[in-house]
Amino acid sequence: MKITDDMVVQFNYTLRDEQGEQLETNVDQDPIAYLHGHDNMMPGIEDAINGREVGESFSVTPAAKDTYGERHEGAEQRVSVKHLSGAKVWKPGMSAIVNTEQGQRQVTVVKVGKFMATIDINHPLAGRELTFDIEIVNAREATDEEIAHGHAHGVGGHNH
Repeated sequence: MKITDDMVVQFNYTLRDEQGEQLETNVDQDPIAYLHGHDNMMPGIEDAINGREVGESFSVTPAAKDTYGERHEGAEQRVSVKHLSGAKVWKPGMSAIVNTEQGQRQVTVVKVGKFMATIDINHPLAGRELTFDIEIVNAREATDEEIAHGHAHGVGGHNH
């Protein structure tokens, strides 16, 4: 069965940097699940999966704009330290999560004071040429409810 729009796709991945070093993986964990064709996945990954079949394994190196985005120099903001999530003590170079109007965003701490921090709002992996090793482990037609909600339900997807 070829992967097409309105299918729930489950896959495992390993993310590698420009030197081939592993940055993260979900292998030996629950697969990632998403609703194909509904902007729930990075465009570079969704495009690479489109038309493939369950059981296929492949590697893809999408353009930065199709994964974590291009890097924008000078994209810094000052925020209250209380808005940073992920640690109790902050130091420059650490990754943090900030809640925004568009949802959670991963940022990098540039400078930190007692009450305020300067953060780089680029995703820490923005602008990088990253390779994704992907294994498609399952695919099925989405339910009417999943299509109406715009996301996959169940293991690896949204639970509500």
